[in-house]
Amino acid sequence: MGNSSFADAAAFRNAAVTGQVGVDPDAAQAVLSKLRAGKDTVENLLLDAGHSLSHRPQLGANEVAEAMSEKVSERAAGGNRDSYAQALRNLYQQYDQAERAITTAMSRYEEIDQASADPFLGRA
Repeated sequence: MGNSSFADAAAFRNAAVTGQVGVDPDAAQAVLSKLRAGKDTVENLLLDAGHSLSHRPQLGANEVAEAMSEKVSERAAGGNRDSYAQALRNLYQQYDQAERAITTAMSRYEEIDQASADPFLGRA
């Protein structure tokens, strides 16, 4: 299953880079603040995940409990695409892409606005 969030953020950023979209910086500040807060939260979870997920849960002393404990620990902290840690890394990347897309669109807004005004100011 593909991840359209990555593609959507990349498409938005590309549109901003090429001047197809601009975002009013004043209007975007609230969105940008929420994106950065979410990104910071995920970063803190990632920092904590390395420590807290590396400990195997104590499910019992029998063979089945030991096997389940290892399986749970591997799924939580493992490097595979379905792990909790990888899900956090993916979410962090999505926040980062969205933040970069918004900041790029904010910087393009001034250029787009000026280009739209130039004909009316006799600078076309």
